[in-house]
Amino acid sequence: MTDRSPSCHPSRRRLLALAAGLACAGALPAHAETWPAKPVRLVVGYAAGGATDVVARLVGQKMGEQLGQPMLVDNRTGANSNVGAELVARAPADGYTLYVYTIANTINASLYGKLGYDPRKDFEPIGLMAKIPNILVVHPALPVKTVDDYQRFAKSSKGGITFASSGSGSSIHLSGEMFKMQTGLNMLHVPYRGSAPAVTDLLGGQVQSMFDNAPSALPHVQAGKLRAVAVTSAQRLPMLPDVPTLAESGFPGLDVQSWFGLAAPAGTPAPVIARLNTALNQALEAPEVKKRLQDLAATPAPGTPAQMRAFAEAEITRWQAVVKASGASVE
Repeated sequence: MTDRSPSCHPSRRRLLALAAGLACAGALPAHAETWPAKPVRLVVGYAAGGATDVVARLVGQKMGEQLGQPMLVDNRTGANSNVGAELVARAPADGYTLYVYTIANTINASLYGKLGYDPRKDFEPIGLMAKIPNILVVHPALPVKTVDDYQRFAKSSKGGITFASSGSGSSIHLSGEMFKMQTGLNMLHVPYRGSAPAVTDLLGGQVQSMFDNAPSALPHVQAGKLRAVAVTSAQRLPMLPDVPTLAESGFPGLDVQSWFGLAAPAGTPAPVIARLNTALNQALEAPEVKKRLQDLAATPAPGTPAQMRAFAEAEITRWQAVVKASGASVE
């Protein structure tokens, strides 16, 4: 006897499966239409007041206006931003917890022997926010005004030249290591627990140079307390038009900038990512945001999620070689 019940009929089963698939496919756009229905948490892996936090609050406030819900910054510090990154990697993929993904995360991929998250697989890129160059600065007493002077001084000094950083494996440290790789100079790295104490010792003459983030270095350069030798970006800084780039100084292709992007936990629905990307790019076009970023020596970096993914992947590969050459590691 043939069983003709609807549950067993092949055609019936195929129709039910198709209907279920269509229902699931339709759920994502529906979620995007109702999202966000509550405030969005924006996790920053660094303390309040630093460049990452300032950029996040500036852009996040404007994005909240675009989305109709506030974006609330949550500072989760520790382990060079890994504490915040791990928190977001494990958060629900519903669009209500985001992370300020930075250059540090691409460096940490090879700097740390073991991470509690995968910088490649555990995040959905939303887009880049901004990029900030570093400035090679020296103590004014040093007989160094150009990159050529810097090299001559390092070669003629018995102990080479010292360069400070905000800590081993930071972008400030690895900017110096990348320059050291390209020049072969005797450069002694002096790590500090943060940029502020490093700059303090540079101002006092305890160390000789530093590849500091532009927002930190600029006030001291403008006050004549530090001398700017070169900037690490491909273009000169508008506020330091007479200071050349490292590329102009004989090192083409040496373009190092700290950067800040937005990411969500892996698996966040594509329509939500698309809405976030639109709000981000609209925020970066706002005149008041552009002006504030310019004051920070930062350049807006609008784009697509795919462009951020490709950029972050290239940065992971790039810094892997520099970390290996520097010998820096953290367990």
